[in-house]
Amino acid sequence: MTDRSDLKAELERKKQRLAQIREEKKKKEEERKKKESEMLQRAENVSEDSDLDRKRRETEALLQSIGISPEPPLVFYLNDTESHDLMSCMKEGYGLLVMIQDLIVEAFISLNHNILYSFDFSRTLQWDTDPSALQLLADSVHGCRMQRLGASKIVQIDFMPKELVTYSKETQTPVAPHKSEVPPGELTNEEKEQIIHSGDFLLFLDRSIRVVERVLAEDTDIFFDYSGRDMENKEGDMQAGSNLSFNRHFYDEHWSKHRVVTSLDWSPQSSVMSVGFAQFHPNLVIGGTYTGQIALWDNRSHRRTPVQRTPLSATAHTHPVYSVNVVGTQNANNLITVSTDGKMCSWSLDMLSQPQESMELIYNKSKPVAVTCMAFPAGDVNNFVVGCEEGTVYTASRHGSKAGIGEMFDGHQGPVTGITCHNAVGPVDFSHVFATSSFDWTVKLWSTKHNKPLYSFEDNADYVYDVMWSPVHPAVFATVDGMGRLDIWNLNNYTEVPSASVTVEGGCALNRVRWASGGREIAVGDSEGRVWIYDVGEQLAAPHTEDWNKFAHTLMEIRANRGDGEEEHSIELTA
Repeated sequence: MTDRSDLKAELERKKQRLAQIREEKKKKEEERKKKESEMLQRAENVSEDSDLDRKRRETEALLQSIGISPEPPLVFYLNDTESHDLMSCMKEGYGLLVMIQDLIVEAFISLNHNILYSFDFSRTLQWDTDPSALQLLADSVHGCRMQRLGASKIVQIDFMPKELVTYSKETQTPVAPHKSEVPPGELTNEEKEQIIHSGDFLLFLDRSIRVVERVLAEDTDIFFDYSGRDMENKEGDMQAGSNLSFNRHFYDEHWSKHRVVTSLDWSPQSSVMSVGFAQFHPNLVIGGTYTGQIALWDNRSHRRTPVQRTPLSATAHTHPVYSVNVVGTQNANNLITVSTDGKMCSWSLDMLSQPQESMELIYNKSKPVAVTCMAFPAGDVNNFVVGCEEGTVYTASRHGSKAGIGEMFDGHQGPVTGITCHNAVGPVDFSHVFATSSFDWTVKLWSTKHNKPLYSFEDNADYVYDVMWSPVHPAVFATVDGMGRLDIWNLNNYTEVPSASVTVEGGCALNRVRWASGGREIAVGDSEGRVWIYDVGEQLAAPHTEDWNKFAHTLMEIRANRGDGEEEHSIELTA
């Protein structure tokens, strides 16, 4: 009890001291408020709220917006007078620790009236060297020491939203959750019978039976859409022919201006499919047309139209003429033409009214040959080779006991687009060697002594439209393809890849290739109507003496490899 009475006496002294401090602070507060009022009157533009209060209110508003109370619950509750006094002490900066000490002791006594203590409760209060902190020491029998007051730990809790809302990127509207569609259940027998005997079903069945009967009797495709709506997304020849596209227009400022077109007609002259200079008449140009006519132009004439043309007659060509060639000598020469109608004609350049000779090209006396290209060996006016639409190659003769189609050479899988005989003259005769190009993306090397190709060049990735041997180099030939690529092959160097290659600008297809007589220039024509001239390097244009023997050795190796391959193939077939 003695300790308890001492503690109460100490508490009374503290209360008296606290009352004295309050009186002093009250006086100082009044003086301070008087000074503040004077300062406020002097500074009219100064904001009434301090930065600290403004920040506090902003923080409280932010906390309230996220659902957190800005004022956490306090351990000790103060009345209005005590709160005002406590805030005055905090603003002035002194006496704070005394007030906190008194409040702690008072609260401690009020909370422990009914608690029995078994240890010495006498405490000694002591100021810390730091005026912002209070250190409370308990000189008990255990020598306990109260911990320093510090900041409370804040725990952040993330609350999940009550409803998950997704938005479409285009419309920014809520998207309803996807509900799986329940498949309709199977109909019962009663429901099926009810549908079958319903009037709507019987009407539909009667109508459908009549339509099906009409369809079975029709020979045309009833599902074809003649409106053209189904052609919008299609590609190829059908799409290309479904619309009109502008080609060109004709107008002359002098002759056409302010004149009405009252009549139109097309010229009977057709497109020129093949052309060539007359070998012994450099002023004459010969052309074969799509209708089968042969036209002759003379550079010495001022006329821009042909000076001669063949008539449209059954005795001559009736299909496109894809190859024209002048053979013979200076004093005796003829124009030889072939067409896809399976006919070869021989003409005199002095008179094109009718052919001097005409021959039906038929293989084995039963199969017409639709010729697409033709070539004569060097110095030969009788024997020639032709390529055909079905991909086969034939030897043929103009005269003699074997006139007409001779041997057949089978190897291409598509139409033969070009054929060329070895025309370079040198110490070794290679006139039996020829090459062909085809739509099957390959170029093949042949010999008239073998009916199978000696070698197949397969470096191209599109149709190969033409091939031509060099007129001077024994091992060099050129090819052009649908990707706009010109390849120069030198078989003495490589047989797998070309020795030189170039692609024209624009990547349009190259249809024809021709060497200059000296072998140093080469010309190619493309599908857009342009002609390109290229200079050929010295190594490819000028042959050396050893190139002839080297090419002969190359052909021997090719034949040997071909023989080994055929032998292995026959062994595999036998096995």
